[in-house]
Parts: sequence; structure tokens; C-alpha cells
Amino acid sequence: MILLASRSPQRATLLARAGLAFRVVDSPCDEETIDAPTPHALALARAVGKARGYHGAIAAGEVALGADTVVALDATVFGKPADRADARRILGCLQGSRHLVLTGHCCLAADGRLASEVAIARVSMRAMTPEEIADYVASGESDSRAGAYALQETGDRFVTGIDGEWDTIVGLNIATVVRLRAALIGPSSG
Repeated sequence: MILLASRSPQRATLLARAGLAFRVVDSPCDEETIDAPTPHALALARAVGKARGYHGAIAAGEVALGADTVVALDATVFGKPADRADARRILGCLQGSRHLVLTGHCCLAADGRLASEVAIARVSMRAMTPEEIADYVASGESDSRAGAYALQETGDRFVTGIDGEWDTIVGLNIATVVRLRAALIGPSSG
């Protein structure tokens, strides 16, 4: 059983589609208070913080899973937009670019052992007009999304190429989760 320490409906959907047994649990970790020197370190530190933030019981055969996704363009890191004006700003920066999407994963076992990893994908986004950006943001789809776009919804129309796994961009690389869980508790069928 995976104890998903995340409020992300996208992560829950990915786990369900993969047929993995899970339940959503609360983690009071405030990801915005966590800082790190690189996008890789930031995604990892936030994932670890979310896993460690879960204070409930973890039974044998269970892991608490924390995850966090950040988008990086050169030295600039983009998380979730603060508001719609911020979403327009973020998309204005990312449009016409090739940028990184990094999803940090951390599994915490009952005995306190951690296994963590960052999955990385590269996304090529076509140029967007100011009107396209404004319309997309007005749709609400950019709300609460790292990088202010949702590949799994209509945001894919702005993407011209992906180098890496689709689920990494959506917010949880299932192969990474399975590997980390197996490292802590052994292989599982669900």
C-alpha cells in the first residue's frame, strides 16, 4: 500500500491507472518554505519533506510517498503560479522554449528508511500568442500546475516534443515509484 502524501488529483489518477494500491494521506509540509540551490535539489527536498511530513502510522509493507514537480528554464525555477497573472508570466517565459520538468519522489518505510529519486523530462513548447496565453489561463487549467500548464489536459496543444516520460511531466513517474517502493519493501503486485 502506498500512502500518497499529496493533494494532487493527477498523482492519484496516475497511481490508480497503474493499478497500484494507495490512499491519500495528509502531509502538513509547506513546500513553499523549502529552498534548494538547484531545480533537482529543490524537487527532491520537497518530496522528502512531504514524505517525512506524514505523521501517521506506516505499517509493514507500506510506504509514505512524497512527490513534487518543478519546471526549470535555464536558472529559473517555476512552481505553481500564485495567481492568474503569475500563470500568464510563467507561460510567457516558457512559450517557445525547451525546458525541464523535474519530479522528485521519496518513499518512506515504517522503519524510517528513505529511497528517493528525481525523474527528468524535457519539454519543447511552441511559441504562443498573448491571446492564446490569456485564453488558456482564463480556462483555469493553469491553476495549481507546476509551469502553469497541464500536459494531460488541453495544454498538450502547446507542446511540440517530449524527451522523457509523460507521467513525469504530469507529476509522478510510476516506474520510479515502483522501483523506490521495491527498494524499501520488496516487489509488490499492486
